[in-house]
Amino acid sequence: MPTLVRDAMSTVVLTIGPAHTLRQAAGLMAARRVGAAVVLDPDTSGIGILTERDILNAVGAGQDPDREFAHLHTTTDVVFAAPGWTLEDAARAMTRGGFRHLIVLDDREPVGVVSVRDIVRCWSSAPAHGVPAPAAATAGAA
Repeated sequence: MPTLVRDAMSTVVLTIGPAHTLRQAAGLMAARRVGAAVVLDPDTSGIGILTERDILNAVGAGQDPDREFAHLHTTTDVVFAAPGWTLEDAARAMTRGGFRHLIVLDDREPVGVVSVRDIVRCWSSAPAHGVPAPAAATAGAA
């Protein structure tokens, strides 16, 4: 049975508004230990995503994180995942789109975020069929 997005996703969904500064967003992301924030814009009823890479690109371009607002750096043409997708479906969507996070929607509401790290964690802890386990390192081995 394949592992599903609902089994791997983080249910810690950090939501911010479009008027948060990049510094505020980065502080909230760091405090929650997440790499992305869901940006909810009540004026447009839209859902976007702001990632650590978006913040890094802005700061690297010399933009002031205290004067730059989330909505200017938010990806709004988001690919969403469903909780019932397989991890293979999610990985395929990420590979095609060139991104590392998917917002998981259930009944049009964000219920989680699944990242490449979540997928790798699940796949690396799953038993591999027919693949020998790595040899254990021994003390004093050359």
